[in-house]
Amino acid sequence: QVMALAAIVQKETAKTIERPVVAGLYLNRIKKGIPLQADPTIIYILKEKNGQDFIVKRVLYKDLEIKSPYNTYLNRGIPPSLIAMPDISSIDAVLNYKKHNYLYMCANIDKIGFHEFASTLKQHNRNAKKYQHWLNKQGINR
Repeated sequence: QVMALAAIVQKETAKTIERPVVAGLYLNRIKKGIPLQADPTIIYILKEKNGQDFIVKRVLYKDLEIKSPYNTYLNRGIPPSLIAMPDISSIDAVLNYKKHNYLYMCANIDKIGFHEFASTLKQHNRNAKKYQHWLNKQGINR
C-alpha cells in the first residue's frame, strides 16, 4: 500500500519538496474515510483504455464516473496496485509524510507545477474555480 500510494503521490506532483504534503493530504483523507479523489488514477484509467500515448491535460467530470477499481473518486482507499513505479522521494514522502489539516489540493496557477492546499471545501472550491477559469482561458479542454 505504501508503494501504491507513493505512485499516486509521484504522479500528482513532480515537485519533490511538495510530495510529503501531498502524501499527508491523502493519508488525512484515508483516516477520515474520504475517497482519495486523485486525478492521476483517472489519468491511469484513461491511458489504459485509450493507449499510453493518449494525452490528458484536463480530467473531465465524465471521467470521474468510469467504473474501475482504480477510480479513486468512486472507490475509497488505495487502488489494488501501482499506477506507476514510484521513486525513492515519493516512497520517503509517504513514510515520512507532513502532518497538517489539508484535505484538498488544486493546481496553483501562480506557481506552475505546485498546488494550492486547503483544509475546507469552501477554500478548495475557490481554488478550483480559479484553476478551471485559467484552463478555459488557455483553451485546455482535454
